[in-house]
Amino acid sequence: KLTSLALQPVITPEVVQGRIHLKCTYSHPSSKPPLQYVVVWSRLSTPGRREQIQRYTTLESFSYVEMNGVNLRLGDTVFCTVTAFTRDSPEQQSLPEESKGFYAGIKFLPESLQIAEDGKEHVLTILSTVPIACPGHDDSCKITLQLSTEDLGNQLLGPPNIALSACQVDLLRAPCSGSSCAAAALTVTAVTDFAQDGNRISRIRAEPVGWRDLLWRAYTPKDVKVTVRDLPTGNCYSFTDPHIITFDGWRYDNYKIGTFLLCQSVLRTFEVHVRQWDCGGHRSATACNCGVAAR
Repeated sequence: KLTSLALQPVITPEVVQGRIHLKCTYSHPSSKPPLQYVVVWSRLSTPGRREQIQRYTTLESFSYVEMNGVNLRLGDTVFCTVTAFTRDSPEQQSLPEESKGFYAGIKFLPESLQIAEDGKEHVLTILSTVPIACPGHDDSCKITLQLSTEDLGNQLLGPPNIALSACQVDLLRAPCSGSSCAAAALTVTAVTDFAQDGNRISRIRAEPVGWRDLLWRAYTPKDVKVTVRDLPTGNCYSFTDPHIITFDGWRYDNYKIGTFLLCQSVLRTFEVHVRQWDCGGHRSATACNCGVAAR
């Protein structure tokens, strides 16, 4: 008769002898005679498909598996399944109970962003779900990630229209809490390009640099997709002898000669100067644009 023992297997990361391990713990119901456990470790090889890594029988209420970079790598989603039985009647096993999938690697939160060309900063958190194991006992132990951006759409539109607050971030070793064993944050901003170029999709990539350990060296975290919503931009004009149309559609003429402040932002460092010079005939003084400077 199959019974459920409410074993509730849970996977947590640990460093054992300087190497990253995953530990599966399950509750130990008081049983006479004592229970034995069959523990099966598996990983998600492709969506919907599992690959068994390890299977063995133990008397302990926990089980370890090493992330060795061969059969278990960073970026894997890992499961442990536990079945219990007594030594007297091994053919009578409990119902197998499975842990939640544990993602071992670097995560971005949020996993994707939708932002607008409005200058607002959006916080992107980078965290490692596994502890950073270093050779020796180095307290300044860290993983350095090199960040880059790439436009996934029309390359003719120029560089990606997102800007990051940092090109590199350091994940410093810290005690594991919740799903994070090391974390860093940066901000992502959409570049206001004054171009009506439609919504554009970019990606942010992070790559570990300068790491000797094969486990990290062979690992590239999943990219973050960033969708930038194009916002309509304002226009102002100064043309011919100069007729001026402001951002809000007000029209006037300026026939004077000299250097003028054409427009200036009160919120940020942005201004346009224009120089006007005499281009009229003998009868009337007329000025024309002959130079412009923008900051």
